[in-house]
Amino acid sequence: MASSPTQKPAFKPFVPATETRPEFTPRALILGSLFGILFGAVTVYVGLRAGLTVAASIPISVLSISILRAFGRGSILENNIVQTTGNAGQSIAAGVIFTLPALIFLGFDLESTRIFALALFGGWLGVLFMIPLRRQLIVEEHDTLIYPEGTACADVLMAGERGGSFASRVFLGLGLGAVYTLFQNENLFGLFPGTPNYQPDLAGKEHLLKGSAIRADVTPEYLGVGYIIGARVAAVMLAGGVFSWLVLMPAIYFFGSHLSSPLYPGTVLIKDMSPSDLWKTYVRPMGAGAVATAGLITLLRTLPTIIGALTEGLKSMGINKRFGASREASARPARTEHDLPMSVVLGGSVLLVVLMFLFLQFHPVPGAQVGLLPNLAASLLVVFFGFLFVTVGARIVGIVGSSASPVSGMTIATLMATAAIFLVRGWTAPAFGALAITIGGIVCIAAANAGDTSQDLKTGYLIGATPWKQQVALMIGVIISVFSIGATLNAMNTGLESFQRLQTPIAISLSALPDGVQNTGHFTRDKITLSAKDAQSKGELSNTRQLIILNAIGSATLEDGKYLYNPATNRIEIQWMQGIGSEKAAAPQGRLMATVINGILTRKLPWGLVMLGVFLVVMVELLGIRSLTLAVGAYLSIATTLAIFIGGVMRWMVDRGLQQHADRQAAADYDRSVALWHSDRQTWLAANPHFDSTNPDHLDPLTGLPVPTSVTPSLDLESEISPGSLYASGLIAAGGIVGLLGVCVKLYENFFDKTIPRFSDHNPLYHDWVSVIMFALLAFSLYYFARKPLGKQS
Repeated sequence: MASSPTQKPAFKPFVPATETRPEFTPRALILGSLFGILFGAVTVYVGLRAGLTVAASIPISVLSISILRAFGRGSILENNIVQTTGNAGQSIAAGVIFTLPALIFLGFDLESTRIFALALFGGWLGVLFMIPLRRQLIVEEHDTLIYPEGTACADVLMAGERGGSFASRVFLGLGLGAVYTLFQNENLFGLFPGTPNYQPDLAGKEHLLKGSAIRADVTPEYLGVGYIIGARVAAVMLAGGVFSWLVLMPAIYFFGSHLSSPLYPGTVLIKDMSPSDLWKTYVRPMGAGAVATAGLITLLRTLPTIIGALTEGLKSMGINKRFGASREASARPARTEHDLPMSVVLGGSVLLVVLMFLFLQFHPVPGAQVGLLPNLAASLLVVFFGFLFVTVGARIVGIVGSSASPVSGMTIATLMATAAIFLVRGWTAPAFGALAITIGGIVCIAAANAGDTSQDLKTGYLIGATPWKQQVALMIGVIISVFSIGATLNAMNTGLESFQRLQTPIAISLSALPDGVQNTGHFTRDKITLSAKDAQSKGELSNTRQLIILNAIGSATLEDGKYLYNPATNRIEIQWMQGIGSEKAAAPQGRLMATVINGILTRKLPWGLVMLGVFLVVMVELLGIRSLTLAVGAYLSIATTLAIFIGGVMRWMVDRGLQQHADRQAAADYDRSVALWHSDRQTWLAANPHFDSTNPDHLDPLTGLPVPTSVTPSLDLESEISPGSLYASGLIAAGGIVGLLGVCVKLYENFFDKTIPRFSDHNPLYHDWVSVIMFALLAFSLYYFARKPLGKQS
């Protein structure tokens, strides 16, 4: 019987199934675990500050190739296990920072044990649910689903196996970025300001643009993030920042500065507010409404894809007739087709449901105890939504990539459905808000990890890895990375916190607290350091264990947050500003999740501001612009978006230079082609066998001479493994690592009551213009090394 003429040849991986190379080795697991800890922490740091994350698989692969080569040449399969194990940290961290900070915004403490448990449950669910989907998504639809990050990572690994080296560019970014950050970061040497700041107040009594600010966090990680996301996305983010900081905030001051009483949700007069106060009080609720609306629109826009993905996923789960009766092959499959068995998937899923229920029942969020039935319902909802969005997410990232996957939109859908169920049941107490965030957090982590797991399995399929070894490596990576993720989250919340004395203490009675204010017990530290706008209010406050913590959510008396109440004076005297949620770590997705939950369960939101954000997004969508990026930019501080935009400008300049080079090369090739055409037409026709003299596309419109298709070379625009993206990855890692070092230094100083030596604010270089010059030099280094070709590849 003749075979079909359209039948495609069987795919052949880089390492054949019949060949065995070192793969699941101790050194690969150890190195991958170290990368998981490192990049998990860096992702938390950068994601909380910038509101977005960057894939880590390619930098990990590049560093792995170099490190294993130094200890004796590692095989391509070993390097793949390193990046598979290490990349789990980045994906878990992304899911954590998008959701769990919402507990802080809802007034609950964020314990490391809780982060560890929820990240572990979500991470393992993402891996387990992806195992039965691998054959359908990765193998059967190999030509349909490209998985761009996974394919690019495979290219890096194969180039490294052939002798190519990319690591020098990453290490260069790491080195220069680390030195720069040591002197830029205010928690370390602080040689020059970390955030140059200009607050316009023009035309004297007119106070033009008062309430606005132009500032930039001149950090290497923002520069690198801007370069990788590109000029278009960075410009849209900055447009959101410009609207908030240079249009909306001056308008609020202009119309509100004459008010004689605070404007809700503010608790002080608008004329007394700084730009940061205006941003925190009025812009953030508007931005949360904008991000929520844009996320829902993104979800609706991808709904046909989601439905198609779910349909195909359920078909493949059927269970492909390969796991049961169709064991036509031998009991032992080929090495490259050997997954973990379905007994592990089903048994592991049941075990996780039991563990989730026991954890929620016996270790609830402090102050958020609920009954047996809600905890059981929560465990089942996690599995239902987890399976749904893992199936959907794993397919979507195969089409659009992990960076464009609507994970936040799927999480919002989970939270809205969960909150609606709770509302119908009458479960509207604050404790149920914490439970809803727990469900959404696990689902978000599972969906994020499933997306990166599918990318890793695609990489493994292309290079010829053993699937079950990758799947075990992913589970190990999840376990290891969650330790650093929880520690980093809490370290940033504590290290970036501040205590500010209220200008006017608020008299209040503990026995009759206003609506929306809760007494959460005594403060547990002996002393705190006060920070304020005026030097007189700064200093150290001792004997603080007598103070009582009050938590405000949706109160008309106090803006949301924590306060310290002095029972000796019966007044609220100090505002406790949490590190997460501050301008330095805005955590926009976490604030969004808290807004969704709070809005549905308590229906206490500054709806006027939220609706401004909603219709801002509607207007932007009507203009034909994708609104989610602009909404995130409107929520974030302009200090973040402006620095990211500079990185995007560097990317535009590099791409423009490459385009000009390609144009010059094309012109030179064309001139040679024309000369050859006139001198020896037969030779030219032999060199261009595809030339069609009747095809007008093959004729130059000016000269009428034939133009061979080889004249215009393929443009080497920026890719995942370009010199610029590798250098930018080094800058991001350096900014995250050294920035976290600064947070640790701050914690050390607070704990041991010691101060490390650093430059004074009065040193000759502590000026905004110095910050601008230094950041410009760092940006130029990015432009220079992005244009400089990598070393010769063999």
